[in-house]
Amino acid sequence: MSVYTTPHYTFNNGVKQPVLGLGTWQAQNIDELRNALRTAINIGYRYLDTAYGYGNEAQIGQCLEELFNEGVVKREELFIATKLPFHKHKPEDTKATIKEQLKNLRLDYIDLYLIHNACGVKTSPEGGFLKDANGLNVPELTPHVETWKVLEKFYAENKLRAIGVSNFRCDQLEQLYNEASIKPANLQIELHIYHRQRKLLDLCKKLNIAVTSYASLGSPARKQGFGPGDYPDADCLGNEIVKELAKKYKKTPGQILLRHLLQLGVSVIPKSTNPERLKQNFDVFDFELEPEDFEKFDEIKEDVRLFSFSFAKGHPWYPPFEA
Repeated sequence: MSVYTTPHYTFNNGVKQPVLGLGTWQAQNIDELRNALRTAINIGYRYLDTAYGYGNEAQIGQCLEELFNEGVVKREELFIATKLPFHKHKPEDTKATIKEQLKNLRLDYIDLYLIHNACGVKTSPEGGFLKDANGLNVPELTPHVETWKVLEKFYAENKLRAIGVSNFRCDQLEQLYNEASIKPANLQIELHIYHRQRKLLDLCKKLNIAVTSYASLGSPARKQGFGPGDYPDADCLGNEIVKELAKKYKKTPGQILLRHLLQLGVSVIPKSTNPERLKQNFDVFDFELEPEDFEKFDEIKEDVRLFSFSFAKGHPWYPPFEA
């Protein structure tokens, strides 16, 4: 079963990205990951999204190697995405980090590599982030294009098949696009019914940059990773329009939310390690929302951002999203 069995989008460099993948944030237990990856691949998933900052690349690499050796799936059948952490923006650090990630993932190449956040921070010689007198993280002000040039080098060496960014606002994305030799192929952003990102979507359409949504379902598990009250609530799954459409189409609220984004032309990477939920999230290709139902989401006027990236507050480039 190839990467092209599921519907896909074609990047501006010709690389094909499956429209639906498996997110892995908050999944670090090796046995949990092993079971989730095996189940997902058997269901039909061929797109896996991770990041240095998730702390699970080595575990994922081990699981992938096992699956390859067992003949469950071939490397060329998978689309694997990962990201550069925000404390590795200096070119020499970027170079070393990409090499480390390739080693940890046990891969010869990565299909999509993203700069994880527009705001970089400095690290302390003792470890951890360097703090200023006010206790804020000290900004790393390496221009994005200098970090990007390292990605371009690995791209030229066929170690990265496509390169892009995550958590960049419009002016940051447009500036990088204008300065880059290899244009960004993908932007990954928080995108859901309560945060619809019309300005960024319009810009990406203009620049021919594919968009991937994270927190597509409202990130219901995010409070496991952050303290209570750090982020506002946006109950996407409990929205009345979503529940009404779920009943009409005989689908789950999660399937309605994912279908809405797919019909926007956006790829999605919902995270789950639950076998039944993995199957539900993938079962979104046998129906379409009718135009009048799709347009019902325009009735939602609230704009709720779930992730504020408080680590970067005080950074001159903050916020790395449309405020």
